[in-house]
Amino acid sequence: MKRIYLFVSLVALVITGCAKSSLSPSVHPVAASDVIPGLTGDLDRIQRGIDQCAALWRSEDGSQADFEAFVNQWLATTPEARRTLYDKIARALEIFNTQANQLTIGLGRPTVLAEGEPGPIDYLLSGYDATAHFSDDMFANKLAFITVLNFPHFTLEEKNALSPQWSRQDWAYARLGDEFTERVPAEVSQAVTAARSAAEGYVDTYNIEMGHLLTEGGERLFPEDMSLLSHWNLRDELKSNYADVPHASAKQEMIYRVMERIVTQEIPAAVVNNPAYDWAPESNRIWKDGEEVSLPAEGAVRYAHILDQFHAFQQLDRWCPALPTAIARNFEGSIEMSDREVEDLFIRFLTSEQVKQVGGVIRDRLGRDLRPYDIWYDGFKSRSAIPEDRLTAETRRRYPDAEAFHRDMPRMLRNLGFDAAEAQFLADHIVVEGARGSGHAWECLGRTEPARLRTRIGPEGMDYKGYNIAVHEFGHNVEQVTDLYHIDYYTLFGVPNNAATESMAFLFQARDLQLLGYGRQMIDANATLDIFWGMYEIMGVSLVDMYTWRWLYAHPDASAEDLRDAVLEIARSVWNQYYEPVLGTHDATLLAVYSHMLNYPMYLPNYPIGHIIHYQLEEHLAKCGSDAAFAAELQRIYEQGRLTPQAWMQGAVGAPISVEPILTAVGKLL
Repeated sequence: MKRIYLFVSLVALVITGCAKSSLSPSVHPVAASDVIPGLTGDLDRIQRGIDQCAALWRSEDGSQADFEAFVNQWLATTPEARRTLYDKIARALEIFNTQANQLTIGLGRPTVLAEGEPGPIDYLLSGYDATAHFSDDMFANKLAFITVLNFPHFTLEEKNALSPQWSRQDWAYARLGDEFTERVPAEVSQAVTAARSAAEGYVDTYNIEMGHLLTEGGERLFPEDMSLLSHWNLRDELKSNYADVPHASAKQEMIYRVMERIVTQEIPAAVVNNPAYDWAPESNRIWKDGEEVSLPAEGAVRYAHILDQFHAFQQLDRWCPALPTAIARNFEGSIEMSDREVEDLFIRFLTSEQVKQVGGVIRDRLGRDLRPYDIWYDGFKSRSAIPEDRLTAETRRRYPDAEAFHRDMPRMLRNLGFDAAEAQFLADHIVVEGARGSGHAWECLGRTEPARLRTRIGPEGMDYKGYNIAVHEFGHNVEQVTDLYHIDYYTLFGVPNNAATESMAFLFQARDLQLLGYGRQMIDANATLDIFWGMYEIMGVSLVDMYTWRWLYAHPDASAEDLRDAVLEIARSVWNQYYEPVLGTHDATLLAVYSHMLNYPMYLPNYPIGHIIHYQLEEHLAKCGSDAAFAAELQRIYEQGRLTPQAWMQGAVGAPISVEPILTAVGKLL
């Protein structure tokens, strides 16, 4: 799954702020030379800082005279004074981020880790936002204004234009300038956190009891004790049945039908996370103790969680005039690519001739017409020839618990080419924990704490699915530790966006068999086709997520039932336009099944962008002649830190983010 970004600070999305301010500034900007006669230096930058301060100043902050006195007192007028100020503010932010992170981890532990059943009080506490009053406090004590005055904000367009001439220090200063761009009431940020926490609770307990699914003939296809989380584990189980296993096709069809029932909300509410009922998903009939019963469907619960988050973000919108919608804040603020730019990138790929050609290859390999769930075709991986039960036996033997996986980390890193000292350093700064949900990587925000790897570990040990996810999260953690502990400026720690960190996780995940001793894995024809097909699948899912939020802003008074119907129509439309020509089946709704839509709105586009970056990195890293060179180049790329995506990509591989490299490569292969 995803890397978890707290966004406590350091991004333009900060959703914390001032509790009782109006939106209108109470002072007017003044010329820098009027405040400090004879001032020299970068006057354009100085004036930008004064203007941005004035735009955020409110009546409770002081009068016009107070504002001018503040500028006179706190403007750093020499490069040396400005650097000293940066160092002190960056240190303070690291201290605060570390402590807030530990509060969030500690309070959320009962709800995210597999350590007994959480109660209502645990979910209440996990919804607490330790950062809610941070911006409020920083504006009250004037630290936020001092930061804005001396380190003004640059727009995304300006950052991309100026990046070729910026030094590392320029970048660090610019990222500090992203810290305090809005003043939002604390209760608004708390509402956003609460809505997301409620959605996470719903998603993390949405298990389908596979041993209680029945065919129309009453047959059970799955083990009695198999419980799969939607959508992640359902998808992975479907993918595992491309191997030569009993009832493979029937299992895939059943999982597909379950997914459809979840999306349409026709699934009976009582069968979710409940082994007391048997359920035939094809006919939607239910039995308890052998007797058929009639129970209500979920209806629109799934979509109510999306709607609750939309309403929370609506409260936030009015306080963010520069990025006045959740869509703008997600794409221009977080991903740092506009939604139209991302959409055009995806459509260029989805409408390529190569998509149809690869679909034809899959059809020939399977020897049948394609089905909608073949968006998860798994036959391009070398492990597809290895039965999953064999891989699971190996992973359970190696990793009976979280500690066993942690002990093996130094060996895995050495296997990838990291030297022994760095491998041990990285492992020492990662904690492995059993997850209640599908798993995730939780980053460290200060250089006194570890990153955290959360993955599902069953009572018999880590099965192959859990191992594959764990390796993905391990990739996140290695990046998180490297680009924090080895970064030159604190405000540059991390990577440009979630898509970039996903690409790093994909690099590790693609080498999961190598880490089990099956030989070195580098980019080849199968790997290229596998990445290509993964892009195809997740781009459609992402478009459904994006179009859903455009629909919400166009229909702000919609009910959960209205939203459900709209999402189904959006999913069908995207399918019919970009997927039916390749996979068949008119009006399929499968693209709306991803749980990210509920608890991490608009996160999904990070995955296809991550796949695009991943392929470009794989092409670049394939030039490394040894494992040691591979690891060294990977670390160099990590240590660029949080530039904008296009600047980061130029520094990494010497080219912008583009689908053309993989389209060209697949065209040559075919």
